[in-house]
Amino acid sequence: MKEYNDCRNPVLPPNLCIPDPEAHVMPDGRVYVYGSWDQEGNHFCSREYRVISSENMIDWTDHGVSFDSSQVSWVFDDNAPKYSGSDPMATSPFMRKLMEQYAQYMTEPPPEHVPDMLFAPDAINKGGKYYLYFCMSDSSEGVAVADKPEGPFSDPVQLPCGGIDPAVFIDDDGQAYFYWGQFQANGAKLTPSMVDFEEGSIVNGLLTEEEHYFHEGSSIRKRGDIYYFVYSCMKRGKPTSLAYATSDSPLGPFQYRGIIVDNDGCDPASWNNHGSIEEVNGQWYVFYHRSSRNSQQNRRLCIEPIFFNEDGTISEVHMTSQGAGRPFSIHERIEAYRACQLTGNVYIGPSQTGRESLIGIKDRDEAVYRYVEWESPATGISIEGSGSGEILVFIDGEKDASGRVVLNNGIAVFSTFQGNSGRHEIRLQFNECSNLVIEAICFGT
Repeated sequence: MKEYNDCRNPVLPPNLCIPDPEAHVMPDGRVYVYGSWDQEGNHFCSREYRVISSENMIDWTDHGVSFDSSQVSWVFDDNAPKYSGSDPMATSPFMRKLMEQYAQYMTEPPPEHVPDMLFAPDAINKGGKYYLYFCMSDSSEGVAVADKPEGPFSDPVQLPCGGIDPAVFIDDDGQAYFYWGQFQANGAKLTPSMVDFEEGSIVNGLLTEEEHYFHEGSSIRKRGDIYYFVYSCMKRGKPTSLAYATSDSPLGPFQYRGIIVDNDGCDPASWNNHGSIEEVNGQWYVFYHRSSRNSQQNRRLCIEPIFFNEDGTISEVHMTSQGAGRPFSIHERIEAYRACQLTGNVYIGPSQTGRESLIGIKDRDEAVYRYVEWESPATGISIEGSGSGEILVFIDGEKDASGRVVLNNGIAVFSTFQGNSGRHEIRLQFNECSNLVIEAICFGT
């Protein structure tokens, strides 16, 4: 068990990449986050899950490994039931077009298929037991049980469906529902055992790519009388956004309503998103991931507060650096890896010092930090880094820079900045770069 103290994005240390976050407030009042685990750089997910939790969205406990794929006996059992998932190239016009465009940029073959990888999970409490619903990279799905929300989970049972990204929801009347699927979402009632489907209850095509831009990543919540179906969405051309649909019934029909958050631009190779919404201590949040290290993997847990309108719709929010915490203040060191929006070649990855930094920087690349808040005007800036280059500093979308720093072999040979008090977005633009690496920035008086 490890303890972390952080409410800014990304929430966990840079070497702990937990994507596909499903957040649930459990009976003990803590919020528990169940996700995949990007342990290897060239694979989505891994053979293990781990659970993190918090009481206040600031202090996080890493409970360690909660389940591993060696417990799943049916993966290599030829006699186990096989429920195939859908073939994206056969069923998805979006994917066919996208992969044709993407093929010209692929420099390496896709990673070898490994059948016993654990993909995105979900979990729920019922009757004092905790049920972990999981899916494997061979398209099988299952459920394991524990006495505590953090696990360890054991005694896995195979479910009678195939696909990815399970989701579980228990309605106010105690009826449990299970959801799964890629390119179309499917749903069914669970029996009281929580491991079987009620006969005749399966509904296929709850959400579809054509009508709802559904890609994958089902997640269900209820607020008032409205059921919210959150999912990875193709509306903007690739599944980097989390969208939502609503219904007055847990098995639909659902109406597409809009996008909650889009992680496009968090990394040059950003490809997908997957997450959930949850109310914690009276505030609703969206839990999602952002990729890093110029890859589709190395996806990191991020959190943003969200807000509902009177009609039940959700306003789209920007990715931020502050996350569930406060903006950065004057004299506060801002680690470079907190950048929430990148343009060009620049990406977040380990520098030669081993610290996560802005690297791969080319001329005209940009990095954005949301937000800073200054009680008094800021009159100076310092930048930690190495290499050489010019850094222009823009505030709130302005066309003319409010600051300029010139680094020569990591030493500032020129620095000027002037910024008014208040809450601001900061944008850095890089020019005349030569092996430029940015590790941190700090504004002063």
